[in-house]
Amino acid sequence: MNYLPNNADISTFGRPLGEEIFYDGLGFGLGFSVVVDQAKTRVACPNGTFAWGGMASTVFWVDPVNEISAMFFTQLIPSSTYPIRQYLRSLVYAALVD
Repeated sequence: MNYLPNNADISTFGRPLGEEIFYDGLGFGLGFSVVVDQAKTRVACPNGTFAWGGMASTVFWVDPVNEISAMFFTQLIPSSTYPIRQYLRSLVYAALVD
């Protein structure tokens, strides 16, 4: 759940640091980002998905709607070198079959 005032997203509270991840549509819960407006996130994941990334391009996310847990470990610094987090998420969601 988003704990930012007025259900705001992270982009209204900080400045972008050149990361490949956009903060539009992401709120902040107790230790993680949480999707509050999927249309603004630019990635395929439903509202309620929570995630966080590390300095060396690592990332994890949990999507309770589609019952997905993903962890990606790498050592690529800076994280903005390649948009691998977005590619990984796009590939995972593209592989889902009804």
